[in-house]
Amino acid sequence: MTLLRDRLKEDDAMSYSHQIKLKNGKLQLYANPSIQSTLSPNVYQIANNQLQIPNQLFFSLTPDVHVNGETCIGTTAVWNLQDGFISPSIVGTDIGCGIRVHVTPLHKKDIADIRIRQKIVRYIEKFIPLTDQIPSHYRSLDLSDIIKNGLYALAPKFLTNRSFTHVEASSFKLNIDNLADIHPQSWIKAKHQLGTLGSGNHFIELQTVTIPDDKKELAAAWGLFEGQVIFLIHSGSRGWGKSLESHYTQDFAAAMKKRKLSSGKRSLLYLPISYPEAKKYFHLMASAMNYALVNRQLIAFGVENALKQIYGSEMKSTLLYDLMHNYALVEEYQNKQYLVHRKGTTKALPANHQNNPAAYRSTGHPALIPGSMGTPSYIMVGEKEAEKNFYSICHGAGRIFSSHEKTESTNMQEKNNTLSLNEKEFVVLNQWTKERIQEESPSTYKEVDQVIDTIVGAKLASVVAKCKPMAVIKAR
Repeated sequence: MTLLRDRLKEDDAMSYSHQIKLKNGKLQLYANPSIQSTLSPNVYQIANNQLQIPNQLFFSLTPDVHVNGETCIGTTAVWNLQDGFISPSIVGTDIGCGIRVHVTPLHKKDIADIRIRQKIVRYIEKFIPLTDQIPSHYRSLDLSDIIKNGLYALAPKFLTNRSFTHVEASSFKLNIDNLADIHPQSWIKAKHQLGTLGSGNHFIELQTVTIPDDKKELAAAWGLFEGQVIFLIHSGSRGWGKSLESHYTQDFAAAMKKRKLSSGKRSLLYLPISYPEAKKYFHLMASAMNYALVNRQLIAFGVENALKQIYGSEMKSTLLYDLMHNYALVEEYQNKQYLVHRKGTTKALPANHQNNPAAYRSTGHPALIPGSMGTPSYIMVGEKEAEKNFYSICHGAGRIFSSHEKTESTNMQEKNNTLSLNEKEFVVLNQWTKERIQEESPSTYKEVDQVIDTIVGAKLASVVAKCKPMAVIKAR
């Protein structure tokens, strides 16, 4: 009977995990039957294209996978460090893009009134510029110092007592000499955008927390409680990360041509990590990760200041965690070093894993998974079995349609700028969210519950909290 039960569990897990042989290598796909049936053939074509990069040890796609140009969001690609390759094409241009969650002492009843949420939104718009026509409030900060030292470049007033302990890293090392040929206009633009949100799928959300019974103890250890108000920030390296593209693209293309490396696709760039051009890219990438980390910190500073306008100067938020989902880093597992690329995937380490930050060593760190503006987000924790996927899980719901494709209409209430979830529940939207409602509405994304079902079913992570949106702020 025990053997039969174990076999049933194994078969059940297999329905969420699929090893697919493509022409250029093996793809590990995590998708339940519902998601797998909807995947575009382009997903497999692009995966096959990327698998031609030499010496790959592992390549997988998470259930939020979708095509973005010549790459797939939801990719984990791994090499042994000693013979590894680095690919800017897999990392993408929004280097360091990620999620930050802060918890507050507020309960959902404190923001139940739509008028209160509208007031919060207006104050957030005051403290955080949401169009490029409004310059950064932090132009006096030393951008060179930020890019070189990350959070260590900020004055104490911008930081909290958790700023350096509840992040994947507080700074990424680089030699700033590698940035010597960056055009002065890029520096000007990056300073102009510091502490700003960015457009597209970037956002700030106020959410309320629901905690499963079996995770009450863990949630409490993290400072979460039932009905709590939290805010979630999704942003990246803004124009700075994008401005680096022309530099490494030219370097990589020239080096690939010189060494007769050909991908068959001009847009697929890769080089051995030992090459000078690859090493320089690592420094460029670190600069963007430092920028992105500081950018989210300053946005959070702005949101907290907005809340203080309503709830008083004693109002404090507490950083739960800040993590990235676009990067390539050296990671050590079982005394071996790997070069791990994550493009739209989230690291989720389990309890007692040595790579956890000290604050989360005994529990595993929070893995932050946003939904869409009308669907829940999730706070998860990695499971030991996630080692099979190099501790990568999804990074969100994942698109069905591109931002330019037409989708079904949404239940938008023009009078009070709200998105109706049902007869009694409404999500408050700001002006720019309203304008982007069709391209960023829930109908453009996969069902986030199906994505989470896959992650849980494949035993990669478990749900610690389900977070319902109450207000959404986007930028133009």
